[in-house]
Amino acid sequence: MKIENNHVVSLTYDLYVTEEGEKKHVESATTERPLVFLYGAGMMLPKFEEHLSGLAIGDNYAFSLDAVDAYGEYDEAAVANLPKDMFTQAGLPEVGTVLPLQDNNGNQFQGRVVSVVEDAVLVDLNHPMAGHELHFNGTIQDVRPATQEEIDHGHVHGEGGHHH
Repeated sequence: MKIENNHVVSLTYDLYVTEEGEKKHVESATTERPLVFLYGAGMMLPKFEEHLSGLAIGDNYAFSLDAVDAYGEYDEAAVANLPKDMFTQAGLPEVGTVLPLQDNNGNQFQGRVVSVVEDAVLVDLNHPMAGHELHFNGTIQDVRPATQEEIDHGHVHGEGGHHH
């Protein structure tokens, strides 16, 4: 069975980025803990799915995504100064801490603390993989048609998926 919209895909992968001319391993999905997702539901990077289209169980893959097709270019303007008084209750966060944030419209996102200065906490709002070319390789473990309930809910249920 080939990968197409409204199919549940289970796969392994190794993800690498290139830093200072060398490939650096970022993360993996293994046969014991594969990545399981509903293909075509908008959960994955569009170009990631595009590279998997038409593959079948047992197929190996290897491809790269430019930063613009992954998490975008790094945006220097996406570093925000948050006033220190925002942290009086919880205490000042340490550099490297990932903070859950929310904008005025209720949208939730995360920011990583890059420094604490005299009157502010500097938070990087870029995705951690922004500005990086992503290199994937792996194997398709399983492909099956999604159930109508999975399609209606927009995610996988059961093993490797969402449990209600």
